[in-house]
Amino acid sequence: MTATRTHRSAGTHRSAEEIGRTEKGPRALPELGRTREVPLPDVVTETLPNGLTILAAHRPGVPLVEAVLRVPAASPHTRADAGWTAGMEVLGETLLTGSAARDRVGLDDELAAVGGELGVSVDPEWLQIGGSALATGLPTVLDVLAEVLTGATHPDDEVARERSRLVERIAVARAQPRTVAREALQRKRFGDHPIVSELPTAEAVAAVTPDRVRELHADAVVPGGARLVLVGDIDPAQAVAETARRLGGWTGAHAARELSAPPAPVPGDLALVHRPGSVQSQIRLTAPGIDRTDPRYPAFQIANLVFGGYFSSRWMENVREDKGYTYGAHSGQEFVPGGAVLGLDTDCAGDVTAAALLETRYELGRMIAVPPSEQEVAAARQYAVGSLLISLDSQSALAGTLSALDAVGLGVDWLRERPRHLAEVTTDQVAAAAAELFAPSRFTGVVVGDAEVLGARLEALGGVARAGCGA
Repeated sequence: MTATRTHRSAGTHRSAEEIGRTEKGPRALPELGRTREVPLPDVVTETLPNGLTILAAHRPGVPLVEAVLRVPAASPHTRADAGWTAGMEVLGETLLTGSAARDRVGLDDELAAVGGELGVSVDPEWLQIGGSALATGLPTVLDVLAEVLTGATHPDDEVARERSRLVERIAVARAQPRTVAREALQRKRFGDHPIVSELPTAEAVAAVTPDRVRELHADAVVPGGARLVLVGDIDPAQAVAETARRLGGWTGAHAARELSAPPAPVPGDLALVHRPGSVQSQIRLTAPGIDRTDPRYPAFQIANLVFGGYFSSRWMENVREDKGYTYGAHSGQEFVPGGAVLGLDTDCAGDVTAAALLETRYELGRMIAVPPSEQEVAAARQYAVGSLLISLDSQSALAGTLSALDAVGLGVDWLRERPRHLAEVTTDQVAAAAAELFAPSRFTGVVVGDAEVLGARLEALGGVARAGCGA
């Protein structure tokens, strides 16, 4: 049989549709290959007499070690406290700026000599120190950690310098619509629980003194309840022993303070938060989520992908690809003490805000009226398993995942079982999770934008109430 070939002149390009077709019809897509398994190492765990728990795992490949230290560092107050948050932010910025023996440059040089670096972050629940180094440099990293955990001086000049930088960064952040939306959403979800104190005010930061930072360090940076994860080209038992020698002398007057469980979001009207002159709007919806240990979690994970958890989701297809209301729409969970919250977020132009909200509600309802199909479930399952394995394919990713799971009492066995649990989920189970957890009646949230422009349409749409000006 002689094939007929169409000749094109040099420089002529075929469209994607032409490339994807032959004289016999569309080209068949190749079958997906077998998903490669990522071997997960055993984890050696030991809790020291001072309360610090060490988790060490051997992951060769590159001669590095990743370290993630989590210290529970919740406010002692039962309500949101801007002063505590401000002080902890300054503490985080100055923790590595000096000790009794060395200044910032000396500490940096010590780490650089072993190809190492450390960084500090804080949130309402944790103070976290993380970084990497050559595997042979682990003792040096542990020495620096011990030095700053037990003897950081938070020098006056460093506090003043970092405090000024923080004030500038906060002023910029608070002018961003996404920051306004995040803060409004957290208040809507959790009221005045301390978990909402994610970003302090510039005024509160400016009021933080060096003495206050040192007081906070003595009170909050303590070993009882702290967790250190080490992953890399290391001998786990030896790494635990090295850590015990260097951090065993870290002491505290009390155990680390854990954040209490916040209240679950209460279903109800969305709050319209006024942002004068804004040409864009931020839509944020939320509902109670489910814990990783819940038997429904694998089915929920796939249902979430079908709704809005990845680029090929229903919601993205509707509001971006079909309607052009937004560049992106995403749904997913945030884990909080005692559970999780489901969140939906998208940004759009002001003149299509009501339409985008209507389509969002429509897609939520469609999760019940038109349950996920076998094809949708299969695609989401493949994505879930593949992205999970990719996320564990490096030392840093594995260290971060182990640390996050350990913080809620889960270990490497939970990770090992994930691909199997996802593979075993049925389409009926996904449909049941979708109907239960994506029901529109479960949601509340906020819309941030110019209320004078948006108010009439949103109020006519229903389920939206003005939160007042100045938010």
